[in-house]
Amino acid sequence: MRFPERALLVLLFVQIPVAAAPEALVVIAGDLHSAYERSAQFVALVDAVRARHSGTPVAVAINGDAFEHGNGVARRSGGEVDFAFLAALARRGPLVVNLGNHEPDYHDVPETVRRLRATGAEVVAGNLRDPANGQPYVAASVDVPLGRHRVRFIGVSTDRLATFRVAVRPQLDLADPVVWARAALPGLLPFSEPLVLLSHAGLRVDRELLPLVPDGSLVAGAHDHLRFTHETGRTAYFHTGSWLEAAAVARLERDDAGLRWRVALEEVPAAPADPELARRITEVLARHLALEDASVVGRGPRAMSPSEAARFVVEAARWAAGADAAMIGGTTFGAGLPAGEVTRHAFDACVRFDGPLFAATVDAEWLLRLQARCNQGPETPFAERGGENLVFAASRPIETGRRYRLVTSDWAARQSTRYFGPDAPAFAEVPGVTLKAAALAALRP
Repeated sequence: MRFPERALLVLLFVQIPVAAAPEALVVIAGDLHSAYERSAQFVALVDAVRARHSGTPVAVAINGDAFEHGNGVARRSGGEVDFAFLAALARRGPLVVNLGNHEPDYHDVPETVRRLRATGAEVVAGNLRDPANGQPYVAASVDVPLGRHRVRFIGVSTDRLATFRVAVRPQLDLADPVVWARAALPGLLPFSEPLVLLSHAGLRVDRELLPLVPDGSLVAGAHDHLRFTHETGRTAYFHTGSWLEAAAVARLERDDAGLRWRVALEEVPAAPADPELARRITEVLARHLALEDASVVGRGPRAMSPSEAARFVVEAARWAAGADAAMIGGTTFGAGLPAGEVTRHAFDACVRFDGPLFAATVDAEWLLRLQARCNQGPETPFAERGGENLVFAASRPIETGRRYRLVTSDWAARQSTRYFGPDAPAFAEVPGVTLKAAALAALRP
């Protein structure tokens, strides 16, 4: 059959949209927590981004919590892999590190800053001050040349002192991030150049920071271990989750209104891996993995991602406490779990903190309101996000008019107003049951 001439003519005038070539790129991740099973892979992802955009300048930003005190190998080696990881990134182009609450996990604050800079990284965090003199440990901002642009990176961290290692708390004078930003940002904002705000303060704080930056900025969030992207006006805002499950690739583009950032989250694949860093990780593990770390403590019924492993452990806590439902903050959890043998090292990377469980009896209506704030994933509408990262499990659907036994962690019970609101129930300790013991019981055949 002959193709109609009119249809052919129409096809000739159809314009196929072509994505604008980026003028610069930034690869960003936060809440890494010594994720050695993805560190070399993240370096390979940066290489892949550079290869896909040959000739386009690329920078990398780490938005806090590169380190993890609960990782025995990282702790014993003084973060040897972590600093090698950052040095590998700095060799590939500009690297900016925003200080989070886990940066001083192995050394005091001044030594941490010194060692970070020794990798080749620029370090920012405007509201983290030295109480001895009231001065910030590092600058609030740094300008990074990327092609014909000088991109300004501004860093802000959490002011929740309890989230820092006990030993370094006397070295910290933490300014409220919003109060600091309202006073400092007007003098820090660049004139007609791109802006990247690195916030390791959590989503609740970020809601108040977003109106303070120019339209078209890039705002990276972290600290809550959330994962999503959102646009407010022309400003791009995102969180990358945790444990290097994903990274953000931000493209600096130009449209009719000027410069703006567009963000896509990319999975950090299990392969390929940068061979040099992979060899370094293997060698450091061989030197610092203790016999106890290598001991097998259970068997995973299947391979679980970090989010799947968190739900598995919350359900284990519910069962161990004989409760109807369980809720535990998502930042209690880290890596996923393997299928088959689970070593102590892998288990501790998954369940980061231990402590007794606490329980309370609550009304169904109250529990349903709590449940609505839990298990939020990448598709949760931004308007429904309150900043919590709460993992919920229940033995059966909650029915109105009934009362239920709810179990939680000691961290959440002791900060009940923050996690459960002003009408939080009175929690009591569950005798003889801890979170890690509950999880281990679920992993034993």
